[in-house]
Amino acid sequence: MARRLNRSTDGRPVADVRIVHLGLGNFFRAHQAWYTDRAPDAAQWGIAAFAGRSMGIGAELSRQQNLYTLVSVGPERNEYRVISSISAAHSGHDVAALLDYFVRPEVSVVTMTITEAGYLCNEQGRLDTSNPDVADDIEKVGSGNLVAVRTAPGKLAAGLLSRSRAGAGPITLVCCDNLPDNGTMLATVLGDFVREACPEASAYLDDEVGFITTMVDRITPRATDATRQAVLDECGVDDPAALATEPFSEWVLAGTFTGPRPSWEEAGAVFVDDVVPHETRKLWLLNGAHSLMAYAATIVGHATVADAITDPIVRGWVDEWWDVAQRHLELPDDVIADYRAALLQRFSNPRMKDQLSRIAADGSQKLPIRIVPALLADRKAGNSPLGAERAVAAWTLHLRGRGAPFNDARSDKIAHLSDGSLEDSVDKVCEFLEIDDRDSKASILTLARQLGG
Repeated sequence: MARRLNRSTDGRPVADVRIVHLGLGNFFRAHQAWYTDRAPDAAQWGIAAFAGRSMGIGAELSRQQNLYTLVSVGPERNEYRVISSISAAHSGHDVAALLDYFVRPEVSVVTMTITEAGYLCNEQGRLDTSNPDVADDIEKVGSGNLVAVRTAPGKLAAGLLSRSRAGAGPITLVCCDNLPDNGTMLATVLGDFVREACPEASAYLDDEVGFITTMVDRITPRATDATRQAVLDECGVDDPAALATEPFSEWVLAGTFTGPRPSWEEAGAVFVDDVVPHETRKLWLLNGAHSLMAYAATIVGHATVADAITDPIVRGWVDEWWDVAQRHLELPDDVIADYRAALLQRFSNPRMKDQLSRIAADGSQKLPIRIVPALLADRKAGNSPLGAERAVAAWTLHLRGRGAPFNDARSDKIAHLSDGSLEDSVDKVCEFLEIDDRDSKASILTLARQLGG
């Protein structure tokens, strides 16, 4: 009979909580939790992880002492590892527990994977104070009702205010979402929130809170019954929290930690002075190609990354996009060529089953940072960035009901982009993405028609 994971027989004993994480999703469990688990001082660094809107997988984790199996899916075989680094799993609604961790001096690091939309930025990259939920949280923090906050910026600000008042010492925040210069972005959002809600905490934010900029990379599909069955067959363990990921992983960090941290570099993380070249390479080449395929390849009938990239037509679209991006990356051509070759191998892994519908979510947040900068730079240089423009054309059709199902956190703000004729939609999409070049608009319309618009 299959058994469940238990710390008496699996993994390590529970470590004291010294890290708080917001966003108990698959990527966190395949990436930051995995790096912490592999660090030589892992026994000293337990993670208290908070789910998003629902408890999700947290309930299953709690039933097995927060252990889970991570399956590294290679082209030919799997590797299995029990991850022990999560010491506690909480609902995202349990703000009281979150604030309790923030006032503990031994807690010195807060990491987060809350997706691009979770930071509630406006188009200028500042905190969107016009958002009703943000405005409500600002009022609650300002009035001292800290446990009632609901947004991620509100929870972080409430935690920092609590820590400041408790004199619990410095703390470092590590954003692990796919956003350019994400440490600076986070500092800006929290600075805006604190100035509005509790200006007395501004000095603490400036003097004792560190913000780390990161680049993260590891393709992690949704968990499936097939993954859980593989763990049952190979390990004899019934693990409803098991998940699969690819063998490749990368974590690049820049910035100063204000207190102790795990020895992540011993687990493969890289600390650098400037993340930007690494971050842009990954955002454009990997994430940009993902977005292109999520919109364009689903229109022609593909469901997974591996299926799409083995289609010569889709492969040609990806190469065209990479050619555009490469012209504007500040890295040597041989480095980029090696990265492109490695991406093709990663994308082609038929055993990963990475669903393009998952990648297609929140395009309004993703295209402005993954596709548009290279498109604009290439047009400015006098080139014809067809690879980038095809991604915009495909997203336009996606908004009009083609390809992957529509799922966007800004749906209320972008729903009108699909109204009218295809030409109307292209005009509105280009205005939304701040693409004002006449030739680009004409090219995007032509490409959309070629895709079947």
